[in-house]
This record gives sequence, C-alpha cells and structure tokens, in this order.
Amino acid sequence: MNKTKVAGVAPLREKAQLMSASEIDRTLVRLAHEILERNNGLEGVVLLGIRRRGVPLAERLARKMADIEKVTPPVERLDITFYRDDFSEITQKPVVQATTAKFSVRGKTVILVDDVLYTGRTTRAALDALLKHGRPQRVELCVLIDRGHRELPIQANYVGRIIPTSESELIDVRLREVDDQDCVVMCERIPSNSPQP
Repeated sequence: MNKTKVAGVAPLREKAQLMSASEIDRTLVRLAHEILERNNGLEGVVLLGIRRRGVPLAERLARKMADIEKVTPPVERLDITFYRDDFSEITQKPVVQATTAKFSVRGKTVILVDDVLYTGRTTRAALDALLKHGRPQRVELCVLIDRGHRELPIQANYVGRIIPTSESELIDVRLREVDDQDCVVMCERIPSNSPQP
C-alpha cells in the first residue's frame, strides 16, 4: 500500500482504488446528460469550478456538453480561500491564486462543480464567494463523490458516486490536470502509535 505524508497532517495509507480514469470519464458523461436534461439545454447555464479540482472537472463537463449539444457553456473558477469558516485555524496557509477576470452570474443558472462533498462547508464558502459575482437565478451543485458526514444542510443536485466513509477515511480524487493521473482512491489515516516502516 502507498503511504502519503503531508506536513502537519497525519500520514495516510491507500486502502483501495474506487474509480479508474475510464470510470471517471463515464461518470462525467452521465453527469453532463443529467445537467442538460434538468436544465433543458444550456441556455443561461454557467459552470463554476471550485478551486482546485472542481475547475478541471467543470472544464471536462463543459467539453462533454459541447459534444452532446454542440454548444460549450461558459466555465469560470471560484477561489473560496478567504470565505472558509476555518481559515484562521489552518496551520499551513493556502496560497491564493489569481482568479479569472471579473464575471457576472446575474440571472444565470450556476452549476457549482467540486470533487468531493463532505461536511458541506466548502459549498457554503462557495455560495458566499459567489455573491460577489451577482445574484444568480438558481444555484445547483455537482460533485464527483459524495462521502457523507454532512455538518450543514447541503445536498448535491448531481452526484457521480455516493461512497460511505468512516471519519478516519478520506477520499482522494486525482486528476491529470493537477496530479498527472486520473483515479479516485480511498485512504485512511495511520494512527500515530502505528509502527512506521
């Protein structure tokens, strides 16, 4: 089993691969069809990827929709760093990336796109960040993985796969645009008293 260690974070051990590159691709095709069906096409639809892995997922969804509808929806990126409710508690401060030019979602149907839905706090932060771009007509949420353990009353409209997890398990979505590979892996935290190799 592979082991990963990040500064300030308990080391992780890979337990199982949950999705391959082809399974991710097929899931995105299905999600693209679901979004198109529910919205009766792409009129007024904007895909908004939540940094980091939500952005390449939104771009891939847009390409799938273009294959189906022959129209590509606009894709924007959303950096929620300063909207997180745990920002002051993060030991390793994240680097805030430059965002794309100002865009407006006024009167649009916004599809927020993220890799994993967990407590709901990332989505809440995204909704706060979204408000600086205008008042959308409707906001929907699309996630590749829903792992449960919600702390806020947030539910995704489009879900690639529901994967129940324990509190000690993590879902690691790896995308070639960020990680040079496509897969979804379940990991578990290695207890601090476990013997290290």
